[in-house]
Amino acid sequence: MTAVRQDAWSVEDDLILAEVTLRHIREGGTQLSAFEEVGEKIGRTSAACGFRWNSCVRKKYEEAISIAKAQRQKRSYYKKQPTAAGLQLAGLTTADDIGYFKIEGTSEETLSMDAVIRFLRQWKGTVQENSRQLKMLEKELREKDDELDQLRILNERLSKQVNAVQTDYRVVNDDYRALIQIMDRARRLAFLNEEEEENKTRFKMDANGNLERME
Repeated sequence: MTAVRQDAWSVEDDLILAEVTLRHIREGGTQLSAFEEVGEKIGRTSAACGFRWNSCVRKKYEEAISIAKAQRQKRSYYKKQPTAAGLQLAGLTTADDIGYFKIEGTSEETLSMDAVIRFLRQWKGTVQENSRQLKMLEKELREKDDELDQLRILNERLSKQVNAVQTDYRVVNDDYRALIQIMDRARRLAFLNEEEEENKTRFKMDANGNLERME
């Protein structure tokens, strides 16, 4: 019994699935038999292969599928026709006719080569599109890096400004505290002077012109 794998499909798995399925279509086989063959090759169930084909891989090979179906029809047609050698023996064709038949008739190998060429062209287009997207992502990444550098420079400038403001605040705060201390000392000195003035002995002159001490 084939084990079911839970890992993601690789490009190689998709290519095997496409090649085997197209071959079965071309040769008149069923897709179910193709999925079973692919499952045995890559270690997946036929149901998983069928789901992968219908959901993802099939749309990439629409043209190749059409070619494979045309090949199947031609194979079926040629099988129903008498061979060129039989026609010649029956006197219905000549050697020149046989040569003409071979030139004008499209062989299975030719159709297979056309399918391969179309597939490679399609694959080239996919690679070019991926390359284009990669360049766009690289450009976007460079822009983000430049933006990040600008933000870092701005952050450093703002940090310096904040440090300068904090330094000015500390200086002003220290000056304010010193001013408060000076004002407090001046207030205490003024209060002491008032007490000294009050404590000084006062005299007044009586009617006779003598000085007498005031209590």
